[in-house]
Formats: sequence, C-alpha cells, structure tokens
Amino acid sequence: MLKTYRYRLYPTKAQITALIRTFELCRKVYNNTLALRRDSWDYDQKNLTYFDTVNELVRWKREFPDLRDVHSQVLQNVQVRVDLAFKAFFRRVKIGDNPGYPRFKGRNRYDSITYPQSGFSISGSVLHVSKIGDISIILHRPIDGTIKTMTIRRSSAGKWYVSFAVEYEPGIHDHPGTEIVGIDLGLSSFATFSTGETIANPRFFRSEEKELARVQRKLSKAEKGTLERRNRRLIVAKVHARIANKRSNFIHQISRDFVDRFKLIAFEDLQIINMQKNSHLAKSIADVAWGMMIQTTRNKAVDAGSQVILINPRNTTQTCSRCNQIIRKEMSDRIHSCPFCGLVMDRDQNAAINILRLGTQSLRKSAGSSCL
Repeated sequence: MLKTYRYRLYPTKAQITALIRTFELCRKVYNNTLALRRDSWDYDQKNLTYFDTVNELVRWKREFPDLRDVHSQVLQNVQVRVDLAFKAFFRRVKIGDNPGYPRFKGRNRYDSITYPQSGFSISGSVLHVSKIGDISIILHRPIDGTIKTMTIRRSSAGKWYVSFAVEYEPGIHDHPGTEIVGIDLGLSSFATFSTGETIANPRFFRSEEKELARVQRKLSKAEKGTLERRNRRLIVAKVHARIANKRSNFIHQISRDFVDRFKLIAFEDLQIINMQKNSHLAKSIADVAWGMMIQTTRNKAVDAGSQVILINPRNTTQTCSRCNQIIRKEMSDRIHSCPFCGLVMDRDQNAAINILRLGTQSLRKSAGSSCL
C-alpha cells in the first residue's frame, strides 16, 4: 500500500530563489510540451505520446542550457503531468462529459516539483535535494516504508512542504475493542453516535468568515499589479490556510479517536457533490468536510485493525429504528416521534441506529458470501 508523509521545510533565501527558478523552468517545459502535443494534432493529425515528448526534451536541453540546472527526472515528471492531463481529458470525453481542454500554466501557477526515483536523501534534520542543496526539514514522525517519490510544494500562503509517497506492507492487526457504532454526520452536530453521544460542529469557516471578509475587502481595494496587492493576497491566503489547518487537525484527532475506540464504524455513503447543489446549505456542507472525515477514518482504520462500512443513506432518517416504519420528516423536525411504537428520540440518533443496523447486516451478508 501507499502512504504519504508530509513535512514542513525551511529553505534559506538562496534556496527559495533556486526553487522558484526551478518552478519557472518546469512551467515553461509544461507549456512547451502542451503546445507541442496540441500543434502536432492540429497541423499533422498526429497524437504524440509521452515518449515522443521525452525525446523532444533532449533537444530542448541543447537549445536552452538553463534546463540543465533542473534534475532530469523532475523535467520528465513535468511531461508525465501533461500526459495525465490529456488522458483525463480524453477519458471524460469518451464517457460523454464536456471537459475543458488542458490549459497552459500562467506565471506563479506552477507550485510543485516531483523527484520520482532519485535526486534526494534525508540525513537527520536535513533534506538533500539535487540542484537545490541541503534544506532544513522538521521530521515530526519517522518514515515507515520505502520512499518512492518526493514532491516539494509551495503553498498559497508562502510556506514550503515536502511530501514522500511511501510503499509499505500493512500488518494484520486485531482490534482490542469490541464496541461497534453507527455515526450520522450532520450540520447541527458534526457527528451523532448510535449510543447517543454527539460531537459539536466546530464551524471553522463560519468562525473566520468576518475576518476573511475584512481582508478580502482590503485586497479588492488594492490596485492590480502592485506590491501592496500581492501582500494583501498573501494575507487572504493565510486566513484560508488557517481555516484548512484547523479543520484538518480536528478531523485527524476525531478519526483517530474513532478507530481506537470502535472495532466497526458505519457511515452513510453520502453523495456530497449532489448535496452541495443546494445553494442554502452548500457553504455549510463544504465547511463540515464529511468526505474528508470518512476517507481519513478509512485510512487510519487499516493500521488500527478496525473496519469502516459505508451504507446506502436512503431513508435512514425517515425510518423508525424500533419498528422500521417510515415516518416522514422535514429538515426542521429535529425529534423523531413514532406514532406506531411510541419511540421518541433525537432524529440524528435514530438515523445513527439505522446506520449501525444496516452496517452490521451488510457485514453479515459479505461474511456469508465469503463462506459460500
């Protein structure tokens, strides 16, 4: 399996200059490769492959000696990105979508480089990068596995990060606990358990909304192309980064608690993209990050020995968890009150109990199929 480790980098001013120059050279190679493939089809009706563009890269290096200041595999990875962009474009065309044609990268729009196999090494708190130098790195946790690729990225807030794609062999773990739970993710409460426990919705974006509006107003007043506007854009990016970091930290802590406590965790398989088409709830749904919560929990469950099951969300809120009768509710109805069996409880807990029931049924069915 593959796992990604991300660490913070602290390059010197000279190294930042070298990295930015590398980004700019890679951007030019990206645009030239894109133009080459586009023109080849427009004028000759010939579809170039990745290997055709690699052969062209050899000629570009002779014509533009500056490209020799970039590691060779980094330049090849740039052309891999162009190839993947075209493959994604043609794949979506075949299935009937209306995708946009791969676009050229504008200035400051190329913000990462990848070393696929070699050209880097780690020694203590120093990351050696070919053509760049020795960069200080904060290794807050050890890397477990074999490093396959390394990517250096500059965030919109001006911070530098390195990500290692690591191949490792997941061990077979037996979860020490026996508790199982169904979890209903919502907006009024971030999560409601089948046991009745709830986790409050932190609303990170909503709490920073006024501050974000303030700095965005200042940005809009700055004249385009000025140093002042660039600095104010950086301030806006830092506010967005702060919101994202708070949300990510919260989700990592909560998901770790889930997999440590419960042997089986059942979620709804939510169609989040369709749900965000509701203009009244789109911002709140994006803020709560249900998809990130489910995916992070699934990733952590692999090593923790717990199991995550996704069930069909149809009628989990409307169905009575005691008698299975359908009780229609509006969004404003926060209490489940069943006229058939008399059950009265919070609607989210009722849904969580149904989620757990469907999850255990799904698990038994899959176990029965395996036995057959």
